[in-house]
Amino acid sequence: MSITIGMRDLVRNSSVLSQHDLIDIEDKRTHQYKGVFVSAVHAQKVKDFVEQTIEAEKQQRLDEIMSMAGTMSIHPQFNNMSSKKLRRARAEKYQE
Repeated sequence: MSITIGMRDLVRNSSVLSQHDLIDIEDKRTHQYKGVFVSAVHAQKVKDFVEQTIEAEKQQRLDEIMSMAGTMSIHPQFNNMSSKKLRRARAEKYQE
């Protein structure tokens, strides 16, 4: 069971928290949605869901970064060369 109330109403009557499963908070003047309170019965489920959602978003951002990070590859013949040898090989290639 859910209800929509203002923050002032919640402060005046906190027993509403024990009577409802979900309480939507809105600003009574602007009718702007401010947030939600969840009863203690469902709090752990909501917390787990939010944590999973945040973790999935972080993983998605990391996957996007890693997909770009691996786009530059070195030709296998240059894998074990030092920077000095790489500069010499480049100089030889472009001098000809």
